[in-house]
Amino acid sequence: MKGKPQRTDRSLVNVVPIQLDASFFFERAVRSLDRNHYDKALKYFSKAAEYEPENPVNHCNVAGILSEMGDYARSNEILNHVLTEVDPSMMECYFYMANNYANMEQFEAAEEAIVTYLEEDEQGQFLDEAEEMLDLLFYELGRKAPVRRIKAREGIAEHDYARSLLEEGKFAQAAEMLESITRDQPDFTAARNNLALAYYYMGRFAKAKDTIFELLAMEPGNLHGLCNLAIFYQNEGNKEQVEALIKQLQTLVPFEQEHVFKLGTTMGILGEHEAAYAHFRRLLKNKETASDPSLVHYAAVAACNTKRYKEAERLWGMVQALDPESEVPKFYISRLSARKEDQDFGTVSYHYHLPFEEQFRLWEKYGASIPEDIKNDPLIRSSFFWALHHGDDTSKAQVISALRHIGDYEVYQALTDFLEQPAETTELKELAFSVLREIGEPEMLLKEQSQNSNLRSADSSSAGEELFIPDKQHNEAAGPSQYEQLDDKQQAVLNKVLEKMDQQPDILRKGVQYLWADYLKQVAPELPSISLIEGWSAALEYLTVKSAGKEVTYKEVAGHYGISASTVSRYAKQIDLVCNSTHLLKPVFGSLSEKL
Repeated sequence: MKGKPQRTDRSLVNVVPIQLDASFFFERAVRSLDRNHYDKALKYFSKAAEYEPENPVNHCNVAGILSEMGDYARSNEILNHVLTEVDPSMMECYFYMANNYANMEQFEAAEEAIVTYLEEDEQGQFLDEAEEMLDLLFYELGRKAPVRRIKAREGIAEHDYARSLLEEGKFAQAAEMLESITRDQPDFTAARNNLALAYYYMGRFAKAKDTIFELLAMEPGNLHGLCNLAIFYQNEGNKEQVEALIKQLQTLVPFEQEHVFKLGTTMGILGEHEAAYAHFRRLLKNKETASDPSLVHYAAVAACNTKRYKEAERLWGMVQALDPESEVPKFYISRLSARKEDQDFGTVSYHYHLPFEEQFRLWEKYGASIPEDIKNDPLIRSSFFWALHHGDDTSKAQVISALRHIGDYEVYQALTDFLEQPAETTELKELAFSVLREIGEPEMLLKEQSQNSNLRSADSSSAGEELFIPDKQHNEAAGPSQYEQLDDKQQAVLNKVLEKMDQQPDILRKGVQYLWADYLKQVAPELPSISLIEGWSAALEYLTVKSAGKEVTYKEVAGHYGISASTVSRYAKQIDLVCNSTHLLKPVFGSLSEKL
């Protein structure tokens, strides 16, 4: 009788054991995908994730299959799990989530996710696709997505935004952003040059000069840096250094139009009007640059300062045709006759705005109804901020009074900085404080001398000096005027954080309100899409408590709101990039931070 075949040792050698691990199921999933068997691929990818739960790629593969199968909501749940529990650095998850939201026609959520991806992802693997999605979202939402930076482009987008802030006269905001860029990318010379200019326009000359020294140490021949340094030396009256730099600059014949323009304006400001005139004449031969009224004005100034009065009149006539609403060409044309008769009349400023005294006359003419273009003129702003730091007391008083008609974030920053200067008089500080209250920024008193809120002398000292903080009922009932304009979700964010901080000191709750109001004011009209109230609220608490000088972590705050530390970090960075919370809240907390 034949028995069952017996296995020999040789047959055992030929058996290949199956090793069930993540790689095995991954390979099976890929084969299933090649055959369009999505159900099987999903099962295999899910098994791979079970074997290696700490590997974010396995989870992302599951999310990708779910997205292919049309289960966008479940796909996003898994992607969110990756970001909160597995690997918060997987920034590409935000790109995948944005696609899912867009497929579900949740365009505001898609915008928030794609903005986070662009601002936080260093690799830029999906950069082109993300920018295409921005175009789609612009079409669907009818607004530009509030992208403050594109991290994969190494600060280029941030730098462009900072330059636009400089051009708008928002010097403090530009400086804050440029400081961040130069910290992250020390060799970004353009950002360092613009940071020096921001300091200069704000009247912080020593800081501006130090910034240029850092730049020229890295790149000694940088034209913009050399020009800026020459102007800074002239400002402080260092004739020897100015003359040395003039000799160096006179040997340069730049090719790029931008460099010709920079060299021309610099030589003019330094009093080298013949050289300036030659550079501006070069630029006027180009049809494109010849249509710029500010450039034609500079050429007219150079002509006037070299006593080419007919040419100056012709050029200012061109300015008038190019910019008919400007008062500048009219003013200088009207003064030409007097200048021809009086050769000691002095030189004309190269700035494309009226002289300082004339600006105040114009201010008085308009009263409270000053046109927006005049309010936002960066050169007018820079002259005001310069006078606020370096003018006589009469000029400072005029500037402070004029700034109430602008009343924006830059004015708030300038006046709060002014209040901290020990050399300023009590009368000027009282005037600055009254303007701060009038324009609706944080209600505060610089120094208390008595119970009736009289301000102390600027040079007095007392261990008990504190900021005045209104009582709790006033804080929550009134608050900044912007609160009247909060929509339901914005108010819900504020309510949530005040509820969670119920046991915190009143000053911290006050700080939260100011920070939220300032953020919404700065990003308006492109207000954020609020899909996760807890994320925004937690970020406000974290930034406020940290700005007050208390030790706090993302994880600690996240526990209060039932969210992840990475979520708190993401929202906090978004707010802080706009507001610079530590600087914003400094006047509110003052010396109290050590007591909290």
